[in-house]
Amino acid sequence: MTESKWLNGRSRDDFLGDWLLTRRIEDRRAGQAGLFEGTARFVADGDSGAIYDESGMLQIGSAAPLKAERRYLYDFSVGLITIRFADGRDFIQFNPASTHEAVHACDPDTYRARHDFSRWPQWHAVWTVTGPRKDYTMRSLWQRR
Repeated sequence: MTESKWLNGRSRDDFLGDWLLTRRIEDRRAGQAGLFEGTARFVADGDSGAIYDESGMLQIGSAAPLKAERRYLYDFSVGLITIRFADGRDFIQFNPASTHEAVHACDPDTYRARHDFSRWPQWHAVWTVTGPRKDYTMRSLWQRR
């Protein structure tokens, strides 16, 4: 399947390469804040996919900083962005040209995400996570490196 263009003609190829990533975490249940600072990289995978890797340092509250890494698989076909976990399981799917909220139910917790591409090539996502053991918000900002 070929990649589609969306949001003023942008496509998967516009994401490829290196990004600076800053993520702020507000954990209401624990009453503390966190900060992740690092990089993200999109590498082409097939006609419409990309492998996304992020790596950096995570500081939560007064604890010592920890190295944090994460991998996702992105698919930019059919006018949507589909994000899967590294093992291929579905995570979220959304229309990047709208303010649609993507939802991932991970019983008993719920993950809600809003992505905003209106200041491209800078973009951000706000995640709100709630459940019996979780109550936090993550605000992530990507900027070209």
